[in-house]
This record gives sequence, C-alpha cells and structure tokens, in this order.
Amino acid sequence: MLTQRSRYALRSMLFLATAPAGSPPIPMTRIAGEANVPRKFLELILADLRDAGLLHSHRGKMGGYCLSRPSHLISLGEIIRVIEGPLALVPCVSRTAYRSCKDCRSEADCAIRHAMMRVRDETARILDGTSLADATAKSLVAA
Repeated sequence: MLTQRSRYALRSMLFLATAPAGSPPIPMTRIAGEANVPRKFLELILADLRDAGLLHSHRGKMGGYCLSRPSHLISLGEIIRVIEGPLALVPCVSRTAYRSCKDCRSEADCAIRHAMMRVRDETARILDGTSLADATAKSLVAA
C-alpha cells in the first residue's frame, strides 16, 4: 500500500502538472490547498522531490514550485521511488536495494521470490509507463 506521504506527493505533482506550460511558480500554500495536503508535510515532500530533480523551487515574493520537466516526462514510478524507495515488496527482488532474505534456503527455488519478481516487474511497468500527463488526462486508459 502507498503511504499517506506518497499519496500527498502524487496529489501535489498531479496538481502542478495541470499548470499551463510557462506559468509562474505556484506557491506552497496554493499547492497545499488545491492538493489537500497539510503544509507541514508538504514542505518536506516538496524538498525531497526538488532534491531528486523532479521540481524547481523559486524563492521570493513570487516564488513557488514548478515541474522540472514536462509532465509527460515524469512518471508516477519516479515519484513513488523518491518518497518510498524501491517498488519491490521483498528485498531479495529489489533492483536498487537488494538484500538476501535471512530465512530463505534457496533464492533460485523460492516460490515467493519468483512471484514477487513478477509483481515488481508489472508494478514498475505500469507506474513507469504512466506519466503525470497520462494521469491527468480526461480519459485514462487502463493499463
């Protein structure tokens, strides 16, 4: 399950994706209100997304946030990985944070591992194949 933090990040990014190209940065208070995200959490989430290169932040009176790339070039998978870490449900199938399971006798014969690899691959395929633009489209086609 997605954590509430990931849901906040996704809602915030989806809101930013609806801003017209070339529009001024959107203040954090507006993002918080429109995306229904508590401001105290939003500040930390936006900082993580900015540090990951998904957002630009602008200081000052007219400051705020905007996407660092067009919305069709930012996937839901990227956002979730920034907030949650690897998509894998068990560490032995993670591509970025692999760890062997302490209680496993044989990774090659482990039915749980094989099933979780399929889950990871399909989850990644769908999330990485769905951009912010796709998700904000009026008629999202089922994957």
